[in-house]
Amino acid sequence: MLQVRTGPDQVWDIDYRPGGSTTVNGQVFEWDLASLGNGQYHILHNGQSFAAELISVDYPSKTFVLKLNGQRLELQAKDRFDLLLDKLGMSNTTASKVNELKAPMPGLIVDIRVEPGQVVQKGDPLLVLEAMKMENILKAPGEGTISAIKVTLRDNVTKGQVLVLFS
Repeated sequence: MLQVRTGPDQVWDIDYRPGGSTTVNGQVFEWDLASLGNGQYHILHNGQSFAAELISVDYPSKTFVLKLNGQRLELQAKDRFDLLLDKLGMSNTTASKVNELKAPMPGLIVDIRVEPGQVVQKGDPLLVLEAMKMENILKAPGEGTISAIKVTLRDNVTKGQVLVLFS
């Protein structure tokens, strides 16, 4: 059993068994998945065809970035052990409290995905920093509430510059 989140209000309970049936929120989910290689997949569901591409995977945080028919989608998964820790109230024991996020390298801020007052968890995307023509998603190093964003869109930043403050 997996719980997959694509946003604050979009959560799906998925039970996937290779060779068996797949259910999503308790309903049978019939689909055909074909790997095309190099992170490319073809999916058939309810007579519709979907092109999927796996952009990035962070196994320790169980975060995945996909493109589904060209649309970018970020997924956060929790397995049965993560859910059990949540249920027992132990999920926060490993979360670290942070005070600030600093730029890991010089670059250009091309996207800001949070706002002051927003509560974030470890691994949540905060900013996108372009450096050497590559986009780097800067994620929350721990749980906290955004108290201030010290940069604006299109700002050039230096390594070590404070970008986000947490309370």
